Amino acid sequence: MRDLEDLIEEAEAADVTGWGFGYLDGRATEERPPWGYAHLLAEHLAQVDSALDLDTGGGEVLSEAPVLPPHMVATEAWEPNAQRARELLGPRGVRIVPGTAELPDASFALVTSRHPVVPDFPEIHRLLRPGGAYLAQHVGPASCFELIEWFLGPQPEARKGRDPQAEAARAEAAGLVVDEIRTATCRIEYHDVGAIVWILRKCPWWVPGFTAGEHLPRLRELDARLRVGEPFVDASTRHLVRAHRPH
Repeated sequence: MRDLEDLIEEAEAADVTGWGFGYLDGRATEERPPWGYAHLLAEHLAQVDSALDLDTGGGEVLSEAPVLPPHMVATEAWEPNAQRARELLGPRGVRIVPGTAELPDASFALVTSRHPVVPDFPEIHRLLRPGGAYLAQHVGPASCFELIEWFLGPQPEARKGRDPQAEAARAEAAGLVVDEIRTATCRIEYHDVGAIVWILRKCPWWVPGFTAGEHLPRLRELDARLRVGEPFVDASTRHLVRAHRPH
């Protein structure tokens, strides 16, 4: 394994735009939920004439679908990601917009999202046609908190957020009918400090204001563990949400 300083320098210089995670190949692993969201998404997109993908990132997940509906829109608020999504999806006729405010009521037969920042169920209800469906994979409670708390210390209140049953209740309160909630806990392993520095840059809300210099003592502790073959083990939590707007 290369020196700690080299690993940090490379991770700090690496690209973190979009939602691709190729940088972690061979350096970290994460189990996937059993339902196969990308496959489900592709199945649903092939069966509708209009769809909206919320918080699409760089469009990487949406681009995996072999068939897109004739009217396909995706939202992305962060311009570097939006530009990547336009390059990837624009040639397939997908319109990329920063948000949903300008989109008309009842515009879509399907609304989807993989890891939305905050699911806005009243807005999802507004945008769906009567009978339209919502399909999404949400981040669950206390996801990746072993790593977060390694740097920030215990976060007991923050661990309570993103509860799937609370989200289902908010969806129902917004007028949607929740058809299914499935949950999964998936093992994550990190094998070098560069992977950890990179993921904390990729997901800056995990450790707000993270810099390797500020957290160098904790990074050195991690590096010592990883160099003797002990991976840093964490867990991601996910839930699959299926809902619809009633007629």
